[in-house]
Amino acid sequence: MNKHLRQPLDLLLFSNIFIALCAVAQGMVTYHLLDAKPDKYILALLFCSTLALYNFSIILSKPKKPEESPFRRVRWVFSHYRLTITLTIISILSIIPLSFFLNSSSLILLFGLALISLGYSLPLFSFQDKCYSLRNIPGVKLFLIAAIWSLSCVLLPILEMESNNEIIITLNDTIILIAKRFLFIAAITVPFDIRDLFQDKTNELKTIPVILGEKTALLICQSFLAAYLILLFLFNDKLDSNYFALTICTIITGWLIFKSKWEKNEYYYFFYLDGTMILQLILLIIFSTIHL
Repeated sequence: MNKHLRQPLDLLLFSNIFIALCAVAQGMVTYHLLDAKPDKYILALLFCSTLALYNFSIILSKPKKPEESPFRRVRWVFSHYRLTITLTIISILSIIPLSFFLNSSSLILLFGLALISLGYSLPLFSFQDKCYSLRNIPGVKLFLIAAIWSLSCVLLPILEMESNNEIIITLNDTIILIAKRFLFIAAITVPFDIRDLFQDKTNELKTIPVILGEKTALLICQSFLAAYLILLFLFNDKLDSNYFALTICTIITGWLIFKSKWEKNEYYYFFYLDGTMILQLILLIIFSTIHL
């Protein structure tokens, strides 16, 4: 890759700005599907909280010699340590005033998600003189990530809209929306664990690929997407533009996951796989202009 292209791409991806934009896109997807006006405070909160949590997590996981890490992302983060710290502090400080715009139910959800997210990275308990966080619980890492993303990008906007009487949505519809988002996020999360299979074994992280193996983990990914498509078909009154946009995105995602079996380039994972969260929004917008 050209050096002049790699530098801005490294900044975008490895500073976690891109994944924070993915969170904004997923929030926008929720507003689009509910045909509601996006809340700028919720979107800003999703951006800042995602940026803060991802940076906080990687800072806590600093290896003894980051400059010797096999991962370009790790080497970049700790060679730009001041920038990472600065972005983390700014995003944390930004969360405080943004939270004043939320209602009580949204604040309770946000606080609960923050506790779970911190517990994901912070050592909460010890066993045989070793400290462990929630992600060290066998098989839990995947479900924690998918749950946090789906609740923050789906339930948080819904709670806020309902409190402002902007929308009325049944509990059943809310659960289906959360379930579909959970399955999609879970599917694109597993390939990262497959890529980190050796490292996770060394760090004693019992992820799905570590427990079940790479081939089974890939089958689980595609099973998640298949279940997503089934829910998408069953819980749509009509096959509208949203249905076709999300179906096409799911098919592309399935192909990217299949290709990830051979592709070990970090840019592939952090740009293409994570980028499917933005692709969802792009396709929804494009298809909304087409009268089907």
